[in-house]
Amino acid sequence: MPQPVRSFHIVGDQFTELEALAETLPPTGYIWVATTRAAFEAALPDVQARLQAWTGAQLFELHILDLLNKQRPSSYDYTSAYDLLVFRRLAANAIATIDDDGLPSQGRQNAISMIDTSPVGFVVFDRVLLTVHPTDCQVREFFANRLQNQTSSTAEGRASARMPASPADLMLRMVNFMVDSYLDLRKLLTKQLDELQEELFDPRRGGGWRLLLDSRNALHFLEDTCEDQRAAIVEWLDALEEWPAATDEATRREREQLRVRSRDVLEHIERVLSHVRRLESSSETAVQMHFSEQSNRTNNIMRALTVLTAIFLPLNLVTGFFGMNFEGLPLIHSPTGFWVAFSIMLALGVGMSVFFWRKRYLGRH
Repeated sequence: MPQPVRSFHIVGDQFTELEALAETLPPTGYIWVATTRAAFEAALPDVQARLQAWTGAQLFELHILDLLNKQRPSSYDYTSAYDLLVFRRLAANAIATIDDDGLPSQGRQNAISMIDTSPVGFVVFDRVLLTVHPTDCQVREFFANRLQNQTSSTAEGRASARMPASPADLMLRMVNFMVDSYLDLRKLLTKQLDELQEELFDPRRGGGWRLLLDSRNALHFLEDTCEDQRAAIVEWLDALEEWPAATDEATRREREQLRVRSRDVLEHIERVLSHVRRLESSSETAVQMHFSEQSNRTNNIMRALTVLTAIFLPLNLVTGFFGMNFEGLPLIHSPTGFWVAFSIMLALGVGMSVFFWRKRYLGRH
């Protein structure tokens, strides 16, 4: 079972997990403190004391409420001591169950239920990164294992990816990882919405339109989530531009790399947002086409019934005429009267059927 509060010391290419929160900040590198939301609330006094000892600053009360709020949308704020970013990621069960090969009906329902998000909070100091995760969050464990494997690969002499150089760099890598899960979801959503749209025009299978309406509502929610994410990253980029000018080449290069990573994250969010809007437009069009098809079928039925009524109306007139109780009615006493009336009725029926057929009032359209 993952620990509720974990702390790591990152310096150069070395990544070390600490047994407990350090009393003082190490002379080099930076510290990453990763905690669940419940553990953060329980250990808040200790965390505040450590932040005061490490950085000379503590978290503001409003920012603490933002970190503890499970419904908080993606947002960005800053103080003179730290930056605060809240970023909503896909629920853990959604990340674990993204699969294109599932059963169609089960897969469609899963794709809709996957659009479930939870906030992850990032507090970025100069040499400290505090992350607050949901209890079931896989991001913390993924990066803890990944950075530990990078350290092992470096120790064994194998090539490995570069270790995050700063708390802001590590934060952007986590955010980029969360955005990539949205990118992975796009293909599955597209496939399952296509299947739903095909069902709408299959008369043997009904009920697909209701699920399509649900998916459209879920896409609206996903669009709002992505827009909040984009706004938060844009504000972070603006704040990054306002940081004090770099005093040396290494710092300047590090700042430039942060800008590149931030723009890359923003570009990924834009791609997700653009795809979601296309899916929304497609689902909206499919719903409208569905109701148009239903209206067209109703019109065809009513037209066929109207044509049949028009054909039988003169036949009813003929039968009504010869059904009158008068002695002097023409053909009433003639042996061939029935066949004459029948021939007239048959000619009228065939003639009107041919007329309506030529006018394209009958037949498949």
